[in-house]
Amino acid sequence: MKIKTLLAVLLTTLTTLVSAEGIDDTINQTVGPVLGVFTNLIFSTIPFFGKQVPWVVIWLVVAASFFTIYFKFINLRSFRLGFALLRGKYNNKDAPGEVTHFQALSTALSGTVGLGNIAGVATAVSIGGAGATFWMIVCGFLGMSSKFVECTLGVKYRDILPNGHVHGGPMRYLTKGFAEKGMAGFGKILAIVFAIMCIGGSFGGGNMFQVNQALEQVVSITGEDSFLANNGWVFGVVVAGLVGITIIGGIKSIARVTSRLVPFMGILYVISGLIVILMNASHVPEAIGAIFEGAFTSQSAFGGLIGVLIVGFQRAAFSNEAGIGSASIAHSAVKTDHPVTEGLVALYEPFIDTVVVCTITALVIGIAGFIPETPTQGGGIALTSAAFASAISWFPYVLTVAAVLFAFSTMIAWSYYGLRAFNFLFGHGKAQDMTYNILFLAFVVLGSSMSLQAVIDFSDAMIFAMSIPNLIGLYFLAPVVKKELTKYMAKIKSGEIKPSS
Repeated sequence: MKIKTLLAVLLTTLTTLVSAEGIDDTINQTVGPVLGVFTNLIFSTIPFFGKQVPWVVIWLVVAASFFTIYFKFINLRSFRLGFALLRGKYNNKDAPGEVTHFQALSTALSGTVGLGNIAGVATAVSIGGAGATFWMIVCGFLGMSSKFVECTLGVKYRDILPNGHVHGGPMRYLTKGFAEKGMAGFGKILAIVFAIMCIGGSFGGGNMFQVNQALEQVVSITGEDSFLANNGWVFGVVVAGLVGITIIGGIKSIARVTSRLVPFMGILYVISGLIVILMNASHVPEAIGAIFEGAFTSQSAFGGLIGVLIVGFQRAAFSNEAGIGSASIAHSAVKTDHPVTEGLVALYEPFIDTVVVCTITALVIGIAGFIPETPTQGGGIALTSAAFASAISWFPYVLTVAAVLFAFSTMIAWSYYGLRAFNFLFGHGKAQDMTYNILFLAFVVLGSSMSLQAVIDFSDAMIFAMSIPNLIGLYFLAPVVKKELTKYMAKIKSGEIKPSS
């Protein structure tokens, strides 16, 4: 009865909010200035070779570069082994954990492969030209190393409860890892900061923004006079229902859905992109040439070499979330006896997200001739849709399906991230889980009903603020990962670890 009462109150509150006139303006005017202080701090810029760049981008890229060098280009030399692990070559069915390597990767990918790969790339080439694509690929390549470190630590310091449920991620390795180094208090503070930011980010960037953008694409197809255009909350209720059915089952349910949904939506989008590229095969060399030329041209309308580099790095960092720490929460649930194995599997996350999907998007936009000759703030999902539609008239419908699936998969992944952060702060149990899940589903409806730009910007900033405590932890605990890697590689080489039958 308590749950039913709570849901009734929640529904009444939502109905009041979505029917209130001017609610967007009221919230933005009253809360916006306060939230804006934090948002402006996280996304504030600093001079970089004569250009202004958000400091958080430099923070992420420098860390990714450091880990690439520190682990001797693990993103290249262990790429093949990571694929073997992904295929289950060294699986131990009796190992502790809840999901397979493939399911863990699918869940993490569902949180990163999304609207940023569709709209974000269009924004990058609109502002930075074709050359921005090259630097996005470079940043994705470097980000593979950050993912390796954080996902290895996620498994290394995870907690497995008596019921078999796994709790891992930055909250755990910041707490337990720093305690091992005699800095338990500092590690606890970092973990609490991360958890707070993760919960806020799950409600906004991982939820409200996703459903809002999915609805926008649906409305672009159905028309501004359609029912959903004026009743977005209905779309939100439907999506909330589907998300609720999925997340109530926990990580196993989420993993089952994402292990099917991510490959489907990825293949759907990639095949569509490849069709457009093949239909314009004669323009591919020109498009690739423009990418390389634009990447190294110091004199261009897009701000020169440094300007193009910054745009590419910024969009890639915002797309693959390497160094944010969120993905390690999903990866920590994997069935394995060796923490480093999931770090090696995680190498594929930025590769698929940035190197593959983002590159296809950029090539389609390029060969369709939709890259502007001068920088523009326009673009986004509308530009990507127009580029595809120039070759396939019905593609906007495919893009609509992809946008909804991308948004859905991102929401269910972030619901898990936020729940684990919530558990860290408030404890484990059905009451805590139900409280968080109800709040999350409420924000799905709110996200489809209001713009709340100030709130969404704030929550987006919270996601990138997660990188502050997370990367501090990665720097301190990198030697632990190196020991795990050395030990595992020695066992593979000696034959102590044999391929599973």
